[in-house]
Amino acid sequence: MAVRHRLVQATPQAVWDVLADGDLYVQWVVGPSDSTPEAGHWPQVGATIAYEVRLGPLRLNNESVVRHKVDGSLLEIEAKAGRLGTARISVELRAWGEECLVIVDEHPLRGPGGLLHNAAVEALIQVRHRAMLARLAGLCESRAGERSRPDPPDTAGSVEYRPGDGRA
Repeated sequence: MAVRHRLVQATPQAVWDVLADGDLYVQWVVGPSDSTPEAGHWPQVGATIAYEVRLGPLRLNNESVVRHKVDGSLLEIEAKAGRLGTARISVELRAWGEECLVIVDEHPLRGPGGLLHNAAVEALIQVRHRAMLARLAGLCESRAGERSRPDPPDTAGSVEYRPGDGRA
């Protein structure tokens, strides 16, 4: 089960705004080199985005279809990878204070991808998810103008150091 999460320094609405913009798909999803909205209005159920994946000289034309969504908190898509099969990818958004916890969960559904699913494939998916969440966070945080949020100046640490307190 390929599940990965990341705390994004943006509101859940700011993250949803990026997920809901089909033109930004290629900027946060790892793999596609180009994407084009095909049918419907992304991210409405049934809407599709066609994209190309380049592996050296090989070019694969794939498609993602929205299968389920809850505005502002959940986007579930089916990624169709031709002969390799399909996968279910769920992106869940949870408010975490003023920030957003993004949880990505991916599972093969059909085709050889499901039959060949093992620990090695799982590790590759985890690496891809780490990169994808980093891209998504960067995009959301830069759009929100919040590259980082320093701790408030009145935040006291759990340990206070005073010269002469230490023991040798």
